[in-house]
Amino acid sequence: MSGGYLTDLLVGGLTLGSMYALVAIGFSMIYGIIRLINFAHGDIVMIGAFVTLGLVQALDLPLPLVALATLAAGGGMGLIIERAAFRPMRGAPQVTGFIASLAVSIMLQNLGVLILTAQPRNFVCPDWLSAPARLLGANIRVIDLAIVASALGLASGLMLVIKKTRLGMAMRATAENLDTARLMGIDVNRTIMAAFVMGSALAGVAGFMWGGKFGQIDPLLGYVPGLKSFVAAVIGGVGSVPGAILGGYLLGMSEVLFVGLLPPVYAPYRDAFVFGTLILILLVLPNGLFGTSTEERA
Repeated sequence: MSGGYLTDLLVGGLTLGSMYALVAIGFSMIYGIIRLINFAHGDIVMIGAFVTLGLVQALDLPLPLVALATLAAGGGMGLIIERAAFRPMRGAPQVTGFIASLAVSIMLQNLGVLILTAQPRNFVCPDWLSAPARLLGANIRVIDLAIVASALGLASGLMLVIKKTRLGMAMRATAENLDTARLMGIDVNRTIMAAFVMGSALAGVAGFMWGGKFGQIDPLLGYVPGLKSFVAAVIGGVGSVPGAILGGYLLGMSEVLFVGLLPPVYAPYRDAFVFGTLILILLVLPNGLFGTSTEERA
């Protein structure tokens, strides 16, 4: 095995892990505050991908503006989902929220097929992003390096918001105890809405990255990345943002190395490997790497 091939695998794992981490952050933020797994979260990846495609092909906007618009579109969709689907049933049994999130997910997928058709679309990146860059004996596409750098920058910025701002303090207090946070004067509805918006914005930009990385998108795009990102969040400890980031990178790296280092006959079983890894980790660490025990039980 050459050094260049190993470098290619490592960069591929970091790239895939970066996208998983961005989506997993949203799962953990929302669960950490209101104890809800938002299964519609992965479909925002699809929305971000198609918003990017439309802005690039129809308006030919520069990429920095496209990235900002995609962040805004993802955040806006998160706001709509929170206000329309989840806020009205605040206080309902937890299973109600799970069912509602599944209903929203199926609705978004079917609306995507109805409006956009099920035909996959080619996602063409600018030539300079598709160009190869020489790194440790391997030809790495510039877009792979850009995805890793952008994801780390966005995750670091979010961590600063959570740790250093009043909104972040409110989010941490609400995650600790929602009723106590309300008694302390925190606008709980605004805090929950902010968690949905920020998490969904990152999922939207992950759709931008997904299309650029793999070159093709369709209305059902978000299902598998969303499911695997949820696995990453659980591995890291659902409710922990640092855990979601670490879980995303561990899962992405493991998945790429599984395909790249084992014989090709095992490649079709990469999804089985992902969920097998989840089961093994939860057998040893039931709350994930950074999770904490709660009173709620399945």
